[in-house]
Amino acid sequence: MARPGGRGLERYLLDGERIVVAMHQHWAKVAEPVASVLAALVVVTWLDTELPRGAGLFADLIWWAWFAVLGRTLWRLANWRHDWFIATDKRLLLTYGLFTSKVAMMPLAKVTDMSYSRSLAGRVMGYGQFLMESAGQDQALRRVSYVPHPDRTYRAICAELFGVEDPELEETTETVELPDPDVPLHRPMHRPVHRASDDYSRGIPVHAPAPRRHPDPGDDTGPINLLSGD
Repeated sequence: MARPGGRGLERYLLDGERIVVAMHQHWAKVAEPVASVLAALVVVTWLDTELPRGAGLFADLIWWAWFAVLGRTLWRLANWRHDWFIATDKRLLLTYGLFTSKVAMMPLAKVTDMSYSRSLAGRVMGYGQFLMESAGQDQALRRVSYVPHPDRTYRAICAELFGVEDPELEETTETVELPDPDVPLHRPMHRPVHRASDDYSRGIPVHAPAPRRHPDPGDDTGPINLLSGD
């Protein structure tokens, strides 16, 4: 699971605080406003085509009503994109509010119990709900709904609470390393080419040259005279 850090989240973090999870709530939170504006558009379009020509004022009113539904949907979408659920190695945070920013926080050391539930719709669509309990009576952060990837998020928070490492989380965590400015980004990579016929465990046979044969005294090694005089 990737560990993103949204733009502007640094203002909520302390020096040396490490982000474990940072995510928006599941898109199911805004499914109802989006479905409402689409359904209202179908109804208003049908009424506009079926109304008589003399009902111009009523046609304008229904279109203004649709624009109001559209404004509500855009407002909910803007808030959804602005809200963050963050878990660090020290605390849990929930930031919300588009114009008036609010932050609900609970230190990890104060969390005494954390329950995790998934409704039927949550199992189908892929979200869950966390319920945190602490030693105090009133908690600023007690319930977090529409948590995406709830299984992995629950394991990541529990691993941080108990100070253990989850091997599955380590395998799915993406780590991005910055390139070294002294090393060029594009450099050839030389790799040895190994063929199937190459077997470096065997010795290479060395064939010694044939021994030179010394000439016998009876051998005639002189030049042959083709033109002989009497």
